[in-house]
Amino acid sequence: MNNNKLSILFLLQKVKLNKQGKCPIKCRITFHQDRKEFSTGLFVNPKQWDSRLQKAKPPNEENIFINTQLGLIKNEINQAFLFLQVNEEEFDVEDIFLQYKGDTPKRNKTILQLFQEHNDRIEKLIDKEYSIATLWKFKQARQLLKDFIKYSFNKGDYHFKDLDLKFIQDYEFFLKAEKSLAIATTNKMIQRFRKIVKLAISQDIVHKDPFINYKVKHIKKEIVYLTTEELSKLEKYKFKTARLQIVADMFIFCCYTGLAYNEMANLEKSHIVIGFDHNEWINMKRAKTQQTLSIPLLNKSKMMIEKYKNVDETKVLPSLSNQKFNTYLKEIADIVGIDKRLTHHLARRTFATTILLYNDVPMEIVSELLGHSKITITQEHYAKVVNKKVSEQMIKLNSKL
Repeated sequence: MNNNKLSILFLLQKVKLNKQGKCPIKCRITFHQDRKEFSTGLFVNPKQWDSRLQKAKPPNEENIFINTQLGLIKNEINQAFLFLQVNEEEFDVEDIFLQYKGDTPKRNKTILQLFQEHNDRIEKLIDKEYSIATLWKFKQARQLLKDFIKYSFNKGDYHFKDLDLKFIQDYEFFLKAEKSLAIATTNKMIQRFRKIVKLAISQDIVHKDPFINYKVKHIKKEIVYLTTEELSKLEKYKFKTARLQIVADMFIFCCYTGLAYNEMANLEKSHIVIGFDHNEWINMKRAKTQQTLSIPLLNKSKMMIEKYKNVDETKVLPSLSNQKFNTYLKEIADIVGIDKRLTHHLARRTFATTILLYNDVPMEIVSELLGHSKITITQEHYAKVVNKKVSEQMIKLNSKL
């Protein structure tokens, strides 16, 4: 049997008879023992179909039209097959079908083309599986990759089949040297590009991972958070300006709940529920990972909810943009005398460290309360904090001994 031979066969879907007693005609392409079936859009009376001759009969006006259309389909598939034989080193039955439909065969698919397909998919899943922020990040990553391809090759796109380790290394250099991105941001852009390459591998567009020998240059950032003394100082301070007091209260609330900005902004009264322990809990989905967050409310966070219960009918806290929130936090830090760059995310870190880890809450519970998808993420960020806690305990033990 010659596996390199192309086979084109028309089949009837007799189980799908319509009201006129006709059934759809499907086309099956077979190449290298792989099959691809698709609908021709044509219907025929099964009693008038000759499967051996692959045509409808007797030769009336309707059947002549059907046979002509089937002949055209067969001819176009053969042309697509011939084109790929001449122009491609290797291809499969899916490529033949794509060429017949006028689409790009997998081996010819370009990086930016697949990147756009990926982004379009994310856009359709906004608020279902992804956030608008995730889409924006991938759009930014695609644009930077597009800039690099134009800068380095003077092209509008680049084929996956030409992708190699040098391309990735040159792209990393471009992001640092030409775009002046920090190492952490560069790593994020490379990470998003790598996701597209993995997608290409899963779709059989490329057969070898060009990232296989690529080494990521990790940087370890020191986790900044408020100490018990600094948090207490902030809680006791009474601001003369109402807007600063509101922001300080919202920040303190997040220090005792660990909510990210989006969760804080979207927190509704319906998200506060009575748990199995008869205590009040926050129960909502985390915007970033869509994981369910279940956080028991501590007394300090309950006080803030009570304080702002009449501000809005549905929301727990007042509304404020992230940009304004962080701007006011800088002002708050100066007034209170906290020598740290206050941002909303610092409240989340304070919850993980000062409130939880320093009070001997196990790492796996910290990971659960933060809504991390994996405990390794929590460990990676807060390992040094745990080491510091171990050190403190050992010093106390040493003094006792």
